[in-house]
Amino acid sequence: MTVDIEAFLAEERDKADEELTVMFLQFEELWSRKLWHQLTESLLEFFNKPQSGKQRLSIYQTFVLSFADKINQLNLVSLGLLAASHIQDKNDALNFLNELKGKVKGTSQEAYVYATVEAAKIKLQLDDFEGGRTDLDESEKILEKFDSVESMVHASFYSANADYYHARQEFASYYKNSLLYLACINIDDLPVADRQARAYLLAVSALAADTIYNFGELLLHPILDSLKGTQHEWIHALLYTFNEGNIGKYEGLTVHLAKEPTLASRGDFLRRKIRLSALTEAVFVRPPNERALSFATIMKETQVAPDEVEHLLMKALSLGLIRGSIDQVSGIARISWVQPKVLTMQQIKGMRDRLIEWDSGVSQLSVWMENKM
Repeated sequence: MTVDIEAFLAEERDKADEELTVMFLQFEELWSRKLWHQLTESLLEFFNKPQSGKQRLSIYQTFVLSFADKINQLNLVSLGLLAASHIQDKNDALNFLNELKGKVKGTSQEAYVYATVEAAKIKLQLDDFEGGRTDLDESEKILEKFDSVESMVHASFYSANADYYHARQEFASYYKNSLLYLACINIDDLPVADRQARAYLLAVSALAADTIYNFGELLLHPILDSLKGTQHEWIHALLYTFNEGNIGKYEGLTVHLAKEPTLASRGDFLRRKIRLSALTEAVFVRPPNERALSFATIMKETQVAPDEVEHLLMKALSLGLIRGSIDQVSGIARISWVQPKVLTMQQIKGMRDRLIEWDSGVSQLSVWMENKM
């Protein structure tokens, strides 16, 4: 069935918000002159305006699809996704995206991945985790073959992957993929509420993951500042407390754990984790030539029982938090290396003081040697 495009655009123009009416005249002119790139850019601008929401689907299905094979297929998917965002029923939205996938599959692998990943997101919302995982695995295999990919495609993939791992409570994988997603976008473009939600979930995942003991990448990320002055500021403080290995501060913050079920159910694990952080901090604050710690010192610094010291040390060694050896007979742990961490101002001051002390020691040794010559 042939559609009179000019009549269609005129009809849609009459329905449009006053601010948008002029854009329809632009659409008609660019379409008549076959300036497909400029037309696509104009449509993307229109579709990204909140006022266009109710008209996007009809314009996409009638107008955009009439010249779909003449424009960049990645842009075609972008327009399709903006149109699909106003489809209320998730199953209908999924059907829409599946049709879009089929349309671009043979023309652009990048566009196909973009549509596939966005379809996977809807499957996850429908609790079809197996289907979502299948789509994501297929997309990942295709992405691995590309030398370069548009950042929005990677952002979509990492975002969907993060959604999947969050739903499955695979905290370390969520943490990794969520940070990769943030690396692909400008966080200033995220609404404040989305920034706060993402920061909060990252903090929860970092604390709950049994393989994450270094929070440096998150502590340095500007998204974490979005929690300041909110009801979730306590978890911001909790992250820094773990980074410092400060058991006293941790005890003062445990009252907040009941606010987050994921952390409330992991009380024993978090206590073991803060003790490991206290151990690494005890090693870090000491000069390299004073890192032979007695079991008694470790007990004091980490608040573990005498029969738990060796287990704590072996756990830290197995996780790669420290390197060294344990002398069971002498009751001493000789540490040769400790995992680097993000430093607070107090920790930086402590490092400065140790450098000043070291410099003074070198100067005294130099004077002594000169006097002996």
